[in-house]
Amino acid sequence: MKPISGSPILTVSAPAHIHCGRTIKNTALETIFALLPAAVFAVWHYQMLAVRVLALSCAAAVITETICLYIMKREIEADNYTTLLCGLMLGFLLPPAAPWWLVVLGSSFSIFIGRMIFGGLGAGPLYAPLIGWAILTVSWPDLMDFDMTMLASELTYPLSQLKNFGPEVLDEYPLKSLLLGFQLGGTGAAQTGAILIGGLYMLARKVIRPDIPLAFICGVALTSTLFYSIDSLEYASPLYHLLCGSTLFGAFFLATDSSSSPVGHIPMIAYGFTAGILVIIIRVYGIYPDGVPFAILLANLTTPLFDKIRPAPFGGVTNIHLQR
Repeated sequence: MKPISGSPILTVSAPAHIHCGRTIKNTALETIFALLPAAVFAVWHYQMLAVRVLALSCAAAVITETICLYIMKREIEADNYTTLLCGLMLGFLLPPAAPWWLVVLGSSFSIFIGRMIFGGLGAGPLYAPLIGWAILTVSWPDLMDFDMTMLASELTYPLSQLKNFGPEVLDEYPLKSLLLGFQLGGTGAAQTGAILIGGLYMLARKVIRPDIPLAFICGVALTSTLFYSIDSLEYASPLYHLLCGSTLFGAFFLATDSSSSPVGHIPMIAYGFTAGILVIIIRVYGIYPDGVPFAILLANLTTPLFDKIRPAPFGGVTNIHLQR
């Protein structure tokens, strides 16, 4: 960088010239901090089962990425905490009583197949923890079933009850209990109230933009309202769809991944709304009681299409100009 014509004022340098101060490391740390309330609630409900799953998932993710980067002769990136966050996200989706080897395999798949095969951090078209979760769910459905793995627990899985016995069973789940996490589900994802607090923190700190979470929640609410208005005895109310399972976790933490979601305001809204609609369609017509991870994976595939929705460049030729 040298002054122009010897001037001490004018200089030439490469952009960006102004930095907002936000880094990948800071964003990952903020997200981990936002997940801490849900992790605490998970430990409260499941004690050492939750600690085991979350710790194993995080450790396996960091070790797998370190090995991959070493083999690829690239700089180790464990100190940016994104890999730790990836393992934590997967741990939030797994059953508290998942076998240790299932947790390790899922976390390893998330990093190797979901991230490293595509080139590393930020290069994957799909959110890495969801890839690991999907592989485990398809390969070992019984071990990923919350009811079957948590037979010793007094808690039950409301979305499974809804799928098998209809919406009348949801009367057994007061809204306060759902907010406090008194339901089976993902180790951390089912801690609905704590997830909501973490999501609001993320919005307040501007770690994420509100477009995707609000569009996702609106998609779930409006689609479930449509079904509920058709037959309230057959379909659950929108409020239960929002508070049961991993709906809020998906809205604030899974769907908002920057590398697998669109960047513009309108594409973000379309993406979030599509994912919300898919959640209810899978819950109503699919074989999986929750459907949030699969819905977001399908929405990830639409990201390149939604990214094509963009305003015309200033001064560019549009269809209106061509028609004159």
